[in-house]
Formats: sequence, C-alpha cells, structure tokens
Amino acid sequence: MRKEDFEKLPYRPCVGMMVLNRSGQVFIGRRLDGPEHVDAIHAWQMPQGGVDEGEDLYEAALRELQEETSIRSVTKLAEIPDWLAYDIPANIAGQAWKGRYRGQKQKWFAFRFTGNEKEINILNPAGGHKPEFVEWRWEPMRNLPSLIIPFKRPVYETVVKEFSRFA
Repeated sequence: MRKEDFEKLPYRPCVGMMVLNRSGQVFIGRRLDGPEHVDAIHAWQMPQGGVDEGEDLYEAALRELQEETSIRSVTKLAEIPDWLAYDIPANIAGQAWKGRYRGQKQKWFAFRFTGNEKEINILNPAGGHKPEFVEWRWEPMRNLPSLIIPFKRPVYETVVKEFSRFA
C-alpha cells in the first residue's frame, strides 16, 4: 500500500478495557494470531474490540469484554475522556481489517473485577465467539507497555499513566 493511500484511511473505532483484580494487577491475554502480532513477547494485550455503528461506548466495552473473556462481574472505575489512536505499520495495513483502516482510535475504560476467576473463560468465550486469546494472567500495571507490540506502546503508556491510581 502506498503511503499516500495509507494516510487517507480512517481509524477503526474501538474500545479498550483495563480489568484490575482486587490486588491491582491487570488482566492480559496472549493473542491467538493476527498480522500485527509478530513475536511471542509482544503478543500480550488487554481486551479491546470494535464498536458497532451507533453503539454506546460503555456498552461496547462490556460486550467486548464478555466476548473475549466471558468476564461479566466488573465495576467501572474510570474512563479516559479522549480517544487514543495508533497506526498499524503500513506494510501490514492490507492484511488487517481488510485494508479499510490505518489503525484504531480507542476509548479506554478501567474496571475492577469483582467475580471469581472461574468466570474467566478465554477458550470458550461468552456467546460462542471465536477465541482471541490462548492464555491469560494477571500482570503488574507498570509492565504492560513492555509486553505490547511496539506500535501500540504509546497508547499503553497513556493508559497506564491515566489508570495508575487503581494499581
């Protein structure tokens, strides 16, 4: 894809969810696949997903969280007021989202997980959705930027800064 064409593409509207346990650690999952996940170290991320046309952002966050993790037992802690955006590398733009987007603009929410860990099911997520993660764990918040694919790192650094008070 030519640079001029790439830069004309819109951002995909998306929500991101930081789910913290009672100890202040964050849920992360290791992605199953995808063109942007190029190595095992940087395949870890927080749940995130697209927003349907006209969908309320908070409702989209709850829906996506459930579809990816089966987590339902959460309390909203905060929301970052601004959209955070990232570009995917131009060389993989044609493979991700059928080449329709240059990256994602994300609205981020912080949630406290209030349930039992038995509720978490990434291999058979709620609603019969295709699994997006192959494993998960709780991770100290400060470690998140080093685990995410480098082109998403500035977004993760902002999210960690904004939600650090909950760790």
